[in-house]
Amino acid sequence: MDCYFFIVVTITIFFLMLFFPQTAICGASLGLMLWFQTVLPVLLPFLILTALLLKSNGFFLISRLVRPILRPLFGISDYGSFALLVGFLCGYPMGSKVTADLKREGKITVNEASYLLSFCNQTSPMFLISYIFYIHLKRPDLLFPGMLLIEGVPILMSIPFRKIYCPAVTSSASSPSPHFTWNMLDDCIMQSFETITKIGGYIIIFSVFLQLGKELPFTHPLLTFLFLPSLEITNGIALICNSGVPTDLAFVLATGLASFGGWCSVAQTYSMIRGSGLSIGDYIAKKLIITGITSLLAYIYIFCF
Repeated sequence: MDCYFFIVVTITIFFLMLFFPQTAICGASLGLMLWFQTVLPVLLPFLILTALLLKSNGFFLISRLVRPILRPLFGISDYGSFALLVGFLCGYPMGSKVTADLKREGKITVNEASYLLSFCNQTSPMFLISYIFYIHLKRPDLLFPGMLLIEGVPILMSIPFRKIYCPAVTSSASSPSPHFTWNMLDDCIMQSFETITKIGGYIIIFSVFLQLGKELPFTHPLLTFLFLPSLEITNGIALICNSGVPTDLAFVLATGLASFGGWCSVAQTYSMIRGSGLSIGDYIAKKLIITGITSLLAYIYIFCF
């Protein structure tokens, strides 16, 4: 049934692109420029360096610094501490990629990997600060509550998620000896280029979807403010903030979208975890829970303050 559904959707989009070629080209151009000018220069170095840190065991130097805080707070291993740090600081889909890589290499259990994936794959703080609160919302005064909600709710929800997955973490692993070869660097570069190319492909295709959605012969608030923006976070934030809605409502919608990351980030995450034994359906369910709570708290904050 799912196969037929996706075939029908693919055929529909194919004909929409034939009927609206300029719209499709515009969407592809926007997605390509977003990937080339922003995602590629920002994310590629992180992809290469995190891959190199994992292969060379250099990440243990970082884990030693954060272990005293992250290990007792979240009940995760040294390897998991590194995945959590990357997921919160580097943005989509780095948290899912590092978590899946650690699971494939047998360095963390499937329970710990599922637990980490449920809350550590987040939007980059730099994207939140600059793109959302300064460039589009133009409300620096909402920066602190917005960041607190977007970053704090996943941390808070890690408590019930931990009880669900019960990640059994043994005593801290002994530090493996760091090692480095130029072949290792070459492998990390090539793997990172493959990953960043996949991410670019998803960004382009979802940008096309969003632009084609604007050509629909009808409008509805759910379509304009929820579905279309949720396709791709960067263009979606711009769509929300440029729609003419009050800033308070734009704050609630943008905060919720930043918490979710958009369906494009979900597709990227699935690409990163495929073959690792981790469930994309479980990831989506936890993301929607976190998004719902974040949006509700954002609404309460606007209503009360």
